Amino acid sequence: MLVVALLATLALAVTGSPARAAGTLLSQGKPVTASSVENAGTPASAAVDGNTGTRWSSSAADPQWIQIDLGATSTISQVVLNWEAAYAKAYQLQTSADGSTWTTVYATTTATGGTETLNVTGSGRYVRLNGTQRATGYGYSLWEFQVYGTAGTGGGACSTNNAALNRPSSASSTENGGTPSSSAFDGNTGTRWSSAASDPQWVQVDLGSVQSVCGVQLSWEAAYAKAYQIQTSTDGTTWTTVYSTTTSPGATELITLTGTGRYVRMNGTQRATAYGYSLWEFQVFTGTSTGTGPVLLSYGKPATASTFQDDGNCSGCTPAKAFDANAATRWATSATTGWSDPAWLAVDLGATAAISKVVLQWDPAFASAYQIQTSPDGANWTTIYSTTTSTGFKQTLDVTGTGRYVRMYGTARGTAYGYSLWGFDVYGTGGNPTAPPALPPNPGNPQKLLWSDEFNSAAGTGADPAKWTVDSGAGVNNELEYYTTGNKNTYQDGTGNLVLEARKEVTAGSACPRDPLSGSTTCQYTSGRINTSDHLNFTYGHVESRIKVTGTQGLWPAFWMLGSDFKTGTPWPNCGEIDIMEHVGKVADTVYSTLHAPAYFGAAGYGSPYTVAGSDFASAFHTYAVDWDSSHMTFTVDGNAFFTVNRSTLEQTRGPWVYDHPFYIILNNAVGGDWPGAPDATTVFPQKMLVDYVRVYQ
Repeated sequence: MLVVALLATLALAVTGSPARAAGTLLSQGKPVTASSVENAGTPASAAVDGNTGTRWSSSAADPQWIQIDLGATSTISQVVLNWEAAYAKAYQLQTSADGSTWTTVYATTTATGGTETLNVTGSGRYVRLNGTQRATGYGYSLWEFQVYGTAGTGGGACSTNNAALNRPSSASSTENGGTPSSSAFDGNTGTRWSSAASDPQWVQVDLGSVQSVCGVQLSWEAAYAKAYQIQTSTDGTTWTTVYSTTTSPGATELITLTGTGRYVRMNGTQRATAYGYSLWEFQVFTGTSTGTGPVLLSYGKPATASTFQDDGNCSGCTPAKAFDANAATRWATSATTGWSDPAWLAVDLGATAAISKVVLQWDPAFASAYQIQTSPDGANWTTIYSTTTSTGFKQTLDVTGTGRYVRMYGTARGTAYGYSLWGFDVYGTGGNPTAPPALPPNPGNPQKLLWSDEFNSAAGTGADPAKWTVDSGAGVNNELEYYTTGNKNTYQDGTGNLVLEARKEVTAGSACPRDPLSGSTTCQYTSGRINTSDHLNFTYGHVESRIKVTGTQGLWPAFWMLGSDFKTGTPWPNCGEIDIMEHVGKVADTVYSTLHAPAYFGAAGYGSPYTVAGSDFASAFHTYAVDWDSSHMTFTVDGNAFFTVNRSTLEQTRGPWVYDHPFYIILNNAVGGDWPGAPDATTVFPQKMLVDYVRVYQ
């Protein structure tokens, strides 16, 4: 558990960052069509898959076009065209609301190919490149066609809230009284539904009203379905299949789909084992199929409060922080005047609105009793929801009310502290809403290699400077090492491995910093740490590395990721940290995976050990990985999934999910520190952490 001082040291090594695109990437993984394709190996979809090793190419004739369906009318601010050698000399970029009538937002007759970054102004659901003159005798060919901007609120908007949580459910059968259907919808990954051992079997949930269903997540127990359908129904009798597979891999499946219904069902038709079907959790995600349904009204709107905190414990915790769509910032009442009852936080929606839902994400300083109130003028208030038994964390409240202003009015604190909210979201119709930033696209299915380093250079070669930054500086967390630049502690061994070598030094010379008091240039230990911050920053995907960790007392090797906004001033742990693997030498048979965020960090981080009793992880290579998307993370060792973090469960039991933005990768081999303790007489040096490869898929 690597704390803020380490990250502050890391910041000293970060010199520059990649160029930032204008707006959110809207196009990746979206439906795409083209006037023609050269062959089956160059489909239109290859231009939006995020893989610069695949491409779309057309037949060799003019004109030709390729178009992307963004799923909703969106504001377009930038287009990036990554051309193969067969590029367009003349073309237009066009937008359309319906895929039929087109508006040109950019045109050229003198393009030179390569990578073109074009700032444009336009809006539409569809974006088209219309090529009118080829530059070569071949067709048109694009490695990538990227569209940036602000996503619309209709069509493609899919909530990350679990609409099935604690809703009424039923099933074709249950294995026994301890595995009821309700256990698949209770938000508890330690309880499960399981069926009788026969085909077919089903489990279904009642969402309470007809809704637009845009995704489901199935967290299977070992007894999973090899073949099944996801089905929707308006009445619980007549079913429509919206997704079907005969090759399910089990584990955790996040499925994007389109359907409408009050009821959602998993209909299993072929078991993968001799047992029944068994689900730890069955989550359902909903959205709006048009722009006329309930939308987020409160994002970025003016906010006021009875008091707010601004001191060393909560700097700038103003009312606006509860409405900024940033899960790592919060409003809190003043530590000097606000730790009393009552207290309130209000938002001005900009115009009268019909309020249908309020979502509160509480800090540990929560309200045990409060009301949700509306007002036409910010002075006269009507209560539309009230509780005296709140338990904090995330609360999704179905309400009915009308007003321009919405207020949380706290009457009893749940702790000795004040009141504090990470998020206060108001949904409904009307108002004067501003669309919040869209979530990044989830990884593709199947995923493709985005980035890798196989470490196949000659012996003594350093880490590839095009892929890694080598850090230098003293250790923290009471660590004892000094990280060096150059190839002394960080080098490739010529047999396909990167080495991060921890050494005990007698006289380090220039390897260590000069002590400002004694003038000495000695340090006891040196080691290596590298990161991708200047080279690779990404959101979501499958991240894995094959590593032979160091052992022995006092060693602390790690493979982890840090939120990229740390580089631009967001402090730890607000930036978020994903520890894919940590190992401490004194516990030979165990590795650890842990998440750190503002509400859970350090020793209170949210994680799990993976233990193979009697083993020594330092004795052999093992593959450590995480699968990460907008709704979950699953950590594995050698393909064995041992820890799954469901977003909805995390928000309702620990605090905000802060992992919907770019992260970068870090590898380091620490010596000493609060967790492993210092080396002792049994410790053997040098200790080499060997990394066979690092790969990222999306």
